[in-house]
Amino acid sequence: MQIVNDIKPVTYLKNRAADVLKHINETHRPMIITQNGEAKAVIQDPKSYEDMKNAISILKLLSLAEEDIKNGNLHSEEDVFSSVEALLDND
Repeated sequence: MQIVNDIKPVTYLKNRAADVLKHINETHRPMIITQNGEAKAVIQDPKSYEDMKNAISILKLLSLAEEDIKNGNLHSEEDVFSSVEALLDND
């Protein structure tokens, strides 16, 4: 993927908004919008945005899990399943 093809000035967005939306929804590649030569915004299709947010959430969970492991905050499989069973029995 060559990101240089997906960098457009704000005037391009103003003049061709429908084309921009069609392009990002078909290619699932974000488009970087510049103003006075500086990147000012990123436009992305909803599915790719949702996928990105989900991936970030998973990475955050993995980071928290790694921190728990480093700190010795661990529970045995047996303890976890016993706790879950106890919670289910209370319902």
